[in-house]
Amino acid sequence: MPWNESNRMDERLKLVARLLDGDSMSSVCRDFGISRKTGYKIFNRYKESGLDGLNDRSRNPRRHANKIPFQIERTILRLKREYPTWGAPKIRAKLMREYPMIKPPAKSTVHAILARNGLTKKKRKRGYKAQGTTLSDPHNPNGLWCTDFKGEFMLGNKKYCYPLTITDYSSRYLLACEGLESVKEMGTFPHFERVFKEYGLPQAIRSDNGVPFASPHALFGLSKLAVWWLRLGIAIERIKPGNPQQNGRHERMHLTLKQDATKPASFNFLQQQDRFDDFIEVYNNERPHQAIDMKYPGELYTPSTREYRPPEPPEYPYHDKTIQITNCGRICIDGRKIFLSTVFANEYVGIREVDDKIWLVSFMNYDLGFFDENEGRVQPANNPFLPRLLPMSPV
Repeated sequence: MPWNESNRMDERLKLVARLLDGDSMSSVCRDFGISRKTGYKIFNRYKESGLDGLNDRSRNPRRHANKIPFQIERTILRLKREYPTWGAPKIRAKLMREYPMIKPPAKSTVHAILARNGLTKKKRKRGYKAQGTTLSDPHNPNGLWCTDFKGEFMLGNKKYCYPLTITDYSSRYLLACEGLESVKEMGTFPHFERVFKEYGLPQAIRSDNGVPFASPHALFGLSKLAVWWLRLGIAIERIKPGNPQQNGRHERMHLTLKQDATKPASFNFLQQQDRFDDFIEVYNNERPHQAIDMKYPGELYTPSTREYRPPEPPEYPYHDKTIQITNCGRICIDGRKIFLSTVFANEYVGIREVDDKIWLVSFMNYDLGFFDENEGRVQPANNPFLPRLLPMSPV
């Protein structure tokens, strides 16, 4: 059957609907141009999780927390034009005097409005500069996994495919190759969770410094994905920027993947994923690898003994308080809100008073930084993830 211009979720829904109507798996897969293996994979995900197994969650915010009436925003911009040297505090105070009947926005909101309209002085950002970490060289399966996104390519239906790949460093075993619609962070979580459930947990994961594995504007370059790995007891390794050879084994697999499974590209995501699944089977169990004495990766790889379980909240017995970070990345203490980072949203941290009204913030075994009664945000400590993240041990 010819495919319509629809995304992969629509295609999966149509496939499941036909199976629920009583059509045989063979005929449905034949009409959709995919293997029965892929068909059963899609149908089993539907039976396990319902529609959530077919559709990604919306990434749009449910509400806009700082949305204010346009009349107030227009007044703020007028005051800035009249008094160009004034900052957010003075403009807010003037707004309160001229319009005492309205609830004034916070100073940070006024500043955000000015910044959005290019009316603030740009300060040099003290952003995180990626440096790379110490890299390990384990000789046993699951001592280190490597992950990356192979370069995107266009499918026949004009949609871009971004293959997420995961390999075992020691055995070269290809754990996953999933064609995704983007490299956005939230879309990667289900695939890593599936791999963790199937193969267990590695000691460490190596990646580059790009999204979603790292976040250039967050504390120590951490991303939500990296924080989740840390919660699971997985160390994070990052290659030095501009040095893809530090993940050379994985990059070599990408070259084979490109030659064998993407040229020419399939028409849609389901057909392309079918080719990826076939590639995984051949790569792991049929293709001799020169680097491992012409053996198959499947002959060398064994799943990890570290079983995946959703992590329990960390405990901080040697800290003064355990605090859950708000959804917007803040520490709430004694009526104050101290910004940490949104990558720690809803996570638990420990705080400890190390000097008079100076507090240390820790996440698990990592000291993140300090704040005092005058600071509105955590000032970073020395990067705890350099040069060594966690001691490496064979599985």
